[in-house]
Amino acid sequence: MGRLLRFSFGFLAYVFFFASFLYLIGFVANVYVPRTIDSGPAASPAFAATINLALILVFGIQHSVMARRGFKAALTRIWPSAIERSLYVALTAVALFLLYRFWLPLPALVWSVESESLRTLLQIVSALGWAIVLVSTFLINHFELFGLRQIWADMRGVAAPQAAFREPLFYKAVRHPIYSGFLLAFWATPDMSQGHLLFAIGMTVYILVGIRYEERDLTEILGSDYSEYRQRVGMLVPGLGKHR
Repeated sequence: MGRLLRFSFGFLAYVFFFASFLYLIGFVANVYVPRTIDSGPAASPAFAATINLALILVFGIQHSVMARRGFKAALTRIWPSAIERSLYVALTAVALFLLYRFWLPLPALVWSVESESLRTLLQIVSALGWAIVLVSTFLINHFELFGLRQIWADMRGVAAPQAAFREPLFYKAVRHPIYSGFLLAFWATPDMSQGHLLFAIGMTVYILVGIRYEERDLTEILGSDYSEYRQRVGMLVPGLGKHR
């Protein structure tokens, strides 16, 4: 693959993923998009729950397995390293597309907040969660996280800079503010349907499991700096989940 072709693939992968991220906001919030977490074809609760759990599992396996160092090492034997991250980003977007396309609603309400002020507060907290997710990606280099820095370096014929340990802004309070933001966005809702609850629980389990593997890789890459960081800073909530 030539440089221009690799660059084009990486750029389109980013666009596809960013569109899928924006759709996720509308999907969870039940606004602006044609298929949401509480809309779609009717199905029996048991069938809907089975399909939805399978979709979450597909996303979790793809997102976690492809992020592991061993998988990356094997992949780059047959796939250009400059667009290894771009492939990960593109397939994450595919997994999200499958979730949006085949998700089956479970509309029965678990809770519905009547107080307008409390409803507004929950919506603000959810919006804050999405904002934390997006801002946190820029704090640790949005362009590297989604493969753009790598394809730009490849296009110029230079090596991509190596990762360095930093603690910008939110990262001084928690080790994984991106995941913290997602949890706020998924759980803070004035109207929690059974389908939304299933989604929130499934994604929370994925996050808690995935963090363990991610932190193992980060410790191997960043060494004692990250080990000390784990002992000093909470995992998802400030002060909680420090590594002893």
